[in-house]
Amino acid sequence: MKLTLRVWRQKNADADGAMSTYEVDGISSDMSFLEMLDTLNEELILKGEDPVAFDHDCREGICGACSLVINGDAHGPERTTTCQLHMRSFRDGDTIDVEPWRAAAFPVVKDLVVDRSAFDRIIQAGGYVTAPTGAAPEAHATAVPKADADFAFEHAECIGCGACVAACPNGAAMLFTSAKVNHLNVLPQGAPERETRVLDMVAQMDDEGFGGCTLTGECATACPKGIPLVSITSMNKEWLRATRKAGKR
Repeated sequence: MKLTLRVWRQKNADADGAMSTYEVDGISSDMSFLEMLDTLNEELILKGEDPVAFDHDCREGICGACSLVINGDAHGPERTTTCQLHMRSFRDGDTIDVEPWRAAAFPVVKDLVVDRSAFDRIIQAGGYVTAPTGAAPEAHATAVPKADADFAFEHAECIGCGACVAACPNGAAMLFTSAKVNHLNVLPQGAPERETRVLDMVAQMDDEGFGGCTLTGECATACPKGIPLVSITSMNKEWLRATRKAGKR
């Protein structure tokens, strides 16, 4: 395939950015989107130009680093991560716009790379357990109802990619935060911090400058791991419960 790429280029966090146009040829439909960008960068390097900076790590849909807005959609036209998006989703002659996440809490570092350390600080605020768990216990050593185990596992699938923030018209981080809260709050190991966890993580989320949630649902639609929208309502219930309990003390 021969493609026209319109890529966001920004030298650093303080510089003004703009879309730059590139032509790439000989792109196989079996390539991943990141492999296509590798091909572009190889051509740029051979020309003595600065390659396009973009985040990536495992390239197996697990780490969540491959944060790109492709033709206006977080991670592109398929419900998957950018590294698992293949060029068969596009056609010969297509023009493809490639941009970084757009959110006040995710400032651009360079080109397509953004600073997502706000997520790290939300996790640090309460995404942990203090109960001594030791080594991996024997199966069924800690009785957890199947419904709770399934609920926790569903939310544990969140990879922290930030697609929910990028897709949200308000730039909210409610789906990410709710996934991390619900994952631990439903398990017995997370019970000691159940109230403080949700209060601290939501407070940190607000401090980071994310927008407010209006339940438009774009976050759940864009999530490559299928975290459901009901996750947000579950966290809201946890927050109300914790607020009421704190008010009685």
